Amino acid sequence: MNTIAQSVAWWCFVPEKLNPEQFVRSVADAGYQGIELVPPNYWSLVTDHGLAISAIAAHQPLTIGLNRRDQHDRLHEEILASIANAERLKIPRLICFSGNRNGLDDQAGAEITAEGFARVARAAEIAEIDLALELLNSKVDHPDYQADHTAWGLQVCRAVASPRVKLLYDVYHMQIMEGDVIHTIRSAKDCICHYHTAGNPGRNDLDEDQELHYPEILRAIKETGHTGYVTHEFVPKGDPVLALKTAFHTCAKYL
Repeated sequence: MNTIAQSVAWWCFVPEKLNPEQFVRSVADAGYQGIELVPPNYWSLVTDHGLAISAIAAHQPLTIGLNRRDQHDRLHEEILASIANAERLKIPRLICFSGNRNGLDDQAGAEITAEGFARVARAAEIAEIDLALELLNSKVDHPDYQADHTAWGLQVCRAVASPRVKLLYDVYHMQIMEGDVIHTIRSAKDCICHYHTAGNPGRNDLDEDQELHYPEILRAIKETGHTGYVTHEFVPKGDPVLALKTAFHTCAKYL
């Protein structure tokens, strides 16, 4: 099996830990293949270092998303523009958000979110760009966010029935909401196109000071035949350059 590519999220390191130039150089030196959620004014800095942009947000903000029918016209235009950017820059994946519930029940929210995706799914298929609905916890970090369980995300993806509308499974977030990580990865693999990692609790390094056993989780991801990225989205506790190197080389043993 081929080695799964690793990337790392921009916001976890810049500007609190490193400046943009230090970060991009350190990522390249550590051996990563890409960086995620790169601000547009730094896209060329990343590609000039031989790195890919593994994913960017398809639309903003994450609290007002595809579960709002009154936002679908705006989101349609934003997502189409993001698809065009992704196609031009060879970005394989766009991250999408359900938005917060604001009193909307989960069944109605899933149906409306699927309607929103259906409006842009064909454009994503033509461009060969994945639209990845991100699963986030609503318990600690994102109160009231609707796509907070894998089953809800699967309901949306299956309703859209597009090969380009899938899930971003965030191990940290779903550990908080539901656990059962490896079983879920195996059972939902056909609807997952992208992964995020971080230690829990704390959203820090993938080390022994947190509860997730990443060697087995990463093995499970590899066994599914995953061909996308695994992106590390953790905030380092110590030396950020050492944290980047440690995460990459530790995870590479299992990917």
